Amino acid sequence: MIFDTHAHYDDEQFDADRDALLRNMPDRGVGTIVNVGASVDGCRACVRLAEQYDFMYAALGVHPDEVGSIDDDFFSWMRMEAQTNPKVVAIGEIGLDYHWDVEPRDVQKEWFVRQIELARELSLPIAVHSRDAAQDTFDLISRYGREIAGILHCFSYSPEMAAEYVKLGYHIGLGGAVTFKNAKKAKETARIIPLEHIVLETDCPYMAPTPFRGKRNSSDLIDYVAAEIARIREIPKEEVIAVTEENAKRLFGL
Repeated sequence: MIFDTHAHYDDEQFDADRDALLRNMPDRGVGTIVNVGASVDGCRACVRLAEQYDFMYAALGVHPDEVGSIDDDFFSWMRMEAQTNPKVVAIGEIGLDYHWDVEPRDVQKEWFVRQIELARELSLPIAVHSRDAAQDTFDLISRYGREIAGILHCFSYSPEMAAEYVKLGYHIGLGGAVTFKNAKKAKETARIIPLEHIVLETDCPYMAPTPFRGKRNSSDLIDYVAAEIARIREIPKEEVIAVTEENAKRLFGL
C-alpha cells in the first residue's frame, strides 16, 4: 500500500473535512502516513493526530523558517515525546531555507545541527528541508548526520547530489514535482537513484501532482507520483509502491 512519508494534515486547509478524509485513506490504498511537524504548534498537533489514527505516525521538528520560535521548554518537550512516544518515528522537518531567509542563516544552521544531534541521540531518522541551500545542507549532514538515516524531503537539487546522499545512506523523497512537465532534475533523479533509496511523499496540502497541480494535495494522489516514477523507470507502478513502502517501513522502524 502507499506510504506517505511527509504530510501536513494539521494544516488549516484540512479543518473542514480532516477526519472524513483520513478515515477513508485505507480504502484509497494508503497504508501509512507520517505527519511532519514544521512549527512549535504543528509538532503538538502532529502528536495528537498520530494518536488518533492507527495508520498515522509523527515526526517532530521545526522548519528553518520557524526556528526563531524554539525555546528550551519546547525543545525539552520534543526530546521527551520523541524518546517516550512510540508514535513519534523521526525528527523533522528540519534544515535550511535560503530562498525566503526568514531567520538568519547562522540561526538556521544552529537549530539544524541541534535537531540533527537530537535525532542521533535518540537513534531516529531525520526529514530534511533544503531550499537554495544545497552545499551548506550537504556539508552539515556530512559532518553531523553520518550516523543516522533520513530523507531529503521534496528533493529539488541535481541527480548527482542525490547520488551523494545515497552514498551517505539517505533516502530521496519524491512527490508531486516529479510529475511536472518541466521537472527535469526530479525526473532524472527518479531514473538514476536506486529504487531502494526512494520514498514517496505528498507534502500535502501542497505540491499536488499533475493533473491536480494547484489544488489541495492528499495522500491518495501519490498514486500519480508512483505512476510517473514507474513510467520513467519502465517498471510496474505496483513495484514502485511496494518497494518504496518497504523502504519507508525500514527507515522508520515500522
